[in-house]
Amino acid sequence: MNKKRCSWCEGDPIYEDYHDNEWGKVVKDDRVLFEFLILEGFQAGLSWITILKKRNAFREAFDLFDYEKIAKYKEEKITALLQNQEIVKNRLKIRSSVQNAAAFMKIQEEFGSFSQYYWGFTKGKTLINKVNLYKEAPPFTPLSLEISKDLKKRGFNFVGPTIVYAFMQATGMVNDHEVSCYLY
Repeated sequence: MNKKRCSWCEGDPIYEDYHDNEWGKVVKDDRVLFEFLILEGFQAGLSWITILKKRNAFREAFDLFDYEKIAKYKEEKITALLQNQEIVKNRLKIRSSVQNAAAFMKIQEEFGSFSQYYWGFTKGKTLINKVNLYKEAPPFTPLSLEISKDLKKRGFNFVGPTIVYAFMQATGMVNDHEVSCYLY
């Protein structure tokens, strides 16, 4: 059976697998949310396929996105990450991952979990949009701007409104599957 997918992923097996099994599915697990948040930050200025192809290397380099470990990274670990040929070697993004891990845990302390905090913006509901063609989806929304501002106020970096909107799409807070897609 040929499935009709969102046009942005068609023809690339890595994108199709990501689309079919992850993108837009509701995520409430804090570790998975942290991974997506960090990867979306690394994606800034790059294509998402670049990050997907390096995802396993990121997982290995960043201790499976264990935010408790990442928050404790010292200079030697940061230096090692900057020399890792398998990941995106960007000093600001690597340092912000450490900073974001600490901020992430502060939110957990305050709200019980990052998921409670994050999904509180929509009262736990997925916002469903009517996107005919992926290029029609907005790069950000008033809600992604609000979440971005709140994350920045709480000490996060690389969480601009466009990055946050991509995070919202990836983790199922918004459904931006094209209306013709079998997952809409």
